[in-house]
Amino acid sequence: MSEPLLALSTMPDSDRARELARQLLDERLAACVNLLPGVHSLYRWRGELHEDPEVLMIMKTTRTRFDALRERLAELHPYEVPELIALPIVDGLSSYLEWMNQCTID
Repeated sequence: MSEPLLALSTMPDSDRARELARQLLDERLAACVNLLPGVHSLYRWRGELHEDPEVLMIMKTTRTRFDALRERLAELHPYEVPELIALPIVDGLSSYLEWMNQCTID
């Protein structure tokens, strides 16, 4: 079984986040994507401070599919430099982790 990962990204709105999530799921790059609207992001971009509403995407994936997820997200994402970070899932319900693995087998 491949190592489970939690990948995070943000999108500018719910419609585009939902569209991207469906694409990643269709391509088996994620087993599940949670969309959390109402995120208020503050960040520095090109020397200026920005504050924007965003949708946080929480993607459950695996180490073996992460490279393909990273490549596809970069292709489909509307931002010039999209956020994408991955965190290891160190433990969990074994049946859920197995389900994640099965959903992301190419």
